[in-house]
Amino acid sequence: MLAATYPDARTELDFTNAFELLVVTVLSAQTTDRRVNAVSPALFASYPDAAAMAAADRADLEALIQPTGFFRAKTETLLKLSADLLERFGGQVPDRLDDLVTLPGVGRKTANVVLGNAFGTPGITVDTHFGRLARRLGWTAETDPVAVEHAVGALFPRRDWTALSHHLIWHGRRVCHARRPACGACPVARWCPSFGEGPTDPVEAAALVKTEGRA
Repeated sequence: MLAATYPDARTELDFTNAFELLVVTVLSAQTTDRRVNAVSPALFASYPDAAAMAAADRADLEALIQPTGFFRAKTETLLKLSADLLERFGGQVPDRLDDLVTLPGVGRKTANVVLGNAFGTPGITVDTHFGRLARRLGWTAETDPVAVEHAVGALFPRRDWTALSHHLIWHGRRVCHARRPACGACPVARWCPSFGEGPTDPVEAAALVKTEGRA
């Protein structure tokens, strides 16, 4: 049902290659996709690949990504990440989870985003929306992201993992909000054990639905 509701679900971060996706995913921590997408054109015009970014002027890089927040820490991560890509992987983003998670600033969530969306390798992206919905739907009681990833992965065919991630994240951003889920406007309400956590009246619930995500 979520697949029918969100047939165009995809990552809402803009990118054209694996390096760009890796960088914007790192930048998306503690901010919105909209803010990251606003800075990425100028960022990649100046630093289009790992070699260019590894040699970036720190102050210039900080100025470019400042709107994303925590820009000093993120700049440090991007400089180390790019240098590591250059030194260990010839400037190319590796296409294996075990390699990706050894890179500075890259955990399983970021690695799965890159694998699923840049390389077509199925992966489950457990962000705050995915974890919340997995628990609300009764798929798992786990709170640790890795435990959630494994628990949900056991319920669905591996080929569906990336699409499932997009569908749940889109639903979490648009309908199944953390504080007031729009239960009365939810396409999977009949199967949800948490139905009633938010307004069940269709009109009241419809007012809570967001037409786009990018959160």
